[in-house]
Order: sequence, then C-alpha cells, then structure tokens
Amino acid sequence: MTEADSSPVRAARPVSDKTSASPTVAILLSVHNGEAFLEAQLDSFLQQQHKNWLLLWRDDGSSDGSCAIVQAFAARCAPEQCRQVREPYISAIGIAASYRSLLDHVPPDCLVAFSDQDDVWFPDKLARGVAALEACADDRPALYCARQMLADRNLSPLGLSPALKAPVNCLSALAQNIATGCTVLLNASACRLLKATAPPPPLILHDWWAYLTVTAVGGYICVDERPALLYRQHGANAVGSPPSWLQRGYAALRRGPGSFMRIFRSNVEWLLARRAFLSPATAAALEAVQRGLSGSILNRLVLLRRFPALTRAGWGERMMFRLWFLCG
Repeated sequence: MTEADSSPVRAARPVSDKTSASPTVAILLSVHNGEAFLEAQLDSFLQQQHKNWLLLWRDDGSSDGSCAIVQAFAARCAPEQCRQVREPYISAIGIAASYRSLLDHVPPDCLVAFSDQDDVWFPDKLARGVAALEACADDRPALYCARQMLADRNLSPLGLSPALKAPVNCLSALAQNIATGCTVLLNASACRLLKATAPPPPLILHDWWAYLTVTAVGGYICVDERPALLYRQHGANAVGSPPSWLQRGYAALRRGPGSFMRIFRSNVEWLLARRAFLSPATAAALEAVQRGLSGSILNRLVLLRRFPALTRAGWGERMMFRLWFLCG
C-alpha cells in the first residue's frame, strides 16, 4: 500500500483529565441571514466543557438581524473572545471564501473548529475534538470529525448521520468528503497547511478542502462515531444531510455524472498544482489518474483495478461512482 492510497486513521479517544495547559480553539463562524437559529448555536458555545475558545466571525452579506445577534453575544463573552473579521471588504463572497478569510485571522498555534450558524453543539464537542487532536503529533496535520444527530427545525431528533466507515485516503477524498464541516476540528499544523494551499479548490466547500488536503499530505484523520451536535435540517441549509440512503442516492442521481466528474477532475488538478506538499508516491498516483481520465473506458477500468482506493463508501455509492468514473 502506497502513501497515495492510505492515511493514518485514529478513533477519537475519550476526554482525559490531564491538567496540562488547555489549547485555544478558534471557532470560525460565517453568518448569512441566520437570525432564526443563530442564538441557539451561540448559546451552545457558552456551554462547552472546553472553556478556552475564541469566536472569529464574519458576516457574508446578511440582510436580517444576524450581525446584531452576534454583537449582542460578544457582550456576554470575555474581552476579545468574540471578534468580528471585516475583511475582505466586499461582504458577500460565498461560503468557502468566507471560511478561507476567517482562517487567515486565526492566531498562531490555535486549534480550529468550523461552525455552522444553525446547529446546537453538545457540551463535550470541543473537549472531545481537542482530546483526539492532542493524541496526534503536533508537527503533522490532523483533522477530527464526528457524526451528527440530525434534527428538524425545532431540534427534534431525526436520527444519526451515516457512520464514518468510508475509506480514508487521498484518492477516495477526491470523490467523497466524510468530514462534515460543523464537526471538524483542525490542529495548528493543519491550519497552517490550509493557509499555505489557499485558495481552496473552486468547486467544493471548506470542509472538503480541509479533508482533501490533510489526507493528501498523509495527515491524521480522527473519526468519532458518537454524534457531536444537533445538525438542524430546515430546508434552507447551505448543505444538508438527508437522513435516508434512498434520499441521498436520489439527490446524487439528480446531480448526474457530469457535475460529479467536474468536481473530481478539479480536485485532481488542484492537488497537482500543489505537488510541493505531496509525497512522490501521491503525486505519481494523481498524475496516473489524470492521464487515465483523458483516455478510454478501458484506461479507466485499468485505473480502478490499479487503485482500489478510488471509491466511495457503501455498496450503492461505490457502484454509482464506478459507473460515473467510467462514463463521465
């Protein structure tokens, strides 16, 4: 197995009782017309068992009372614990660019937690993520992610998100992101990596960017099968999570192979443009994939046999991926 088709995967460990200095977690929050649900999310920050956090937030062109809600929340925090990022000066730049802007303002050596504006975190969310990342070498990028308890707009539970049993490696990360952004924590090394590889791939969001990049450099992926938050599904989510595999499959079919393969090719191209961060084995595998995509169906069949890691999680999604990879 080469570096291109494997990545260290660690189960998230329990929260420890050790008394060493508690790392600072920079919570990144991009706000856009979120006044209906924002206060519940902000309140859940105050309930965190891990108290050493700061909130970096920016408004992405809201026309409602979102900014006033976060500004009022700042008055409930310690001085400088809630900081508004006002760059770039054009506010409506989109989700991925907004989180990239927030990353640029993370202080050195902080851990990073992505946050949505409409969820509710469980009190141990940050503590569990911090404990998992502390088990990883500081000089190696590491990403923690967890499952979610799906909930309706009133926070009534709908069921757990899919188990995080997907293959975790660079090649599978080209085709699928398992790290739902609202659960993600990054260590300081991963934060520096994202800053160095910016801008993110053009067709994916910030969480997939983080997952793709950390796997590509052989970083740690810490998976937590326990839900870390209530993931509100309300019909206006920027990205939601349909509770049934049938709904997810139908949504994928509606998108079709053209859209999927544009994203796949874009991810390959983006990584190869940053080959200085890749091992020779990973770069060679990506080059082989890129060449094969410009060839015949036979060439692509050879690629699937050569790189079993070119896949997605679940039997149905694997079959769909293979069909789209061969024909798209």
